[in-house]
Amino acid sequence: MAPLELGGMAADPIEQFASWYDQAGQDVPLVEAMTLATVDQDGNPDARMVLLKGFGDDGFRFFTNYESAKGGQLAANPHVALVIYWRELDRQVRVRGSVDQLPAADSDRYFVSRPRDSQIAATVSPQSRPIEREELDRRYDELLKELGDADPVRPDFWGGYVVRPDEIEFWQGREGRMHDRFLYTRKGETWELERLAP
Repeated sequence: MAPLELGGMAADPIEQFASWYDQAGQDVPLVEAMTLATVDQDGNPDARMVLLKGFGDDGFRFFTNYESAKGGQLAANPHVALVIYWRELDRQVRVRGSVDQLPAADSDRYFVSRPRDSQIAATVSPQSRPIEREELDRRYDELLKELGDADPVRPDFWGGYVVRPDEIEFWQGREGRMHDRFLYTRKGETWELERLAP
């Protein structure tokens, strides 16, 4: 992998991310896997893997149950961090920003694109709450029978978020720990870019 140079970085971090994402898509088995870090009601950090389901000028998108542990944390404190790590390329992208819920139409559009069994699972699962496996299976089977050939409708408690970035850092590994790190920081409508020490 060629070293990163300031002059070779895009002025817009989303453009830079798109370039890296396209390249990772050729070499990484699950290119959309990312860590979402939140803060709980006691101020303690919490993190889990989610899937990146789109990105653009508005930010980075993912979907979940609004009533899950992370949904409750996001409602109480919208400040989050993301880490996307592509081991095969020895690259990572770190994002810090805040989240907003996506419009219902966006969540509806994504929900109908999911496999039917995933739609049903999302509908019957009280995510993050204690449940016996038998009860979860019973709920799934009951909804499957109730639906017949129909598809489930997106439940109100399930949908998407967009992470609106304030900072995006691009990190590329190099030998001897002399890694390349570049940080984009939002300044109003523009981005400031600087190299960080590894």
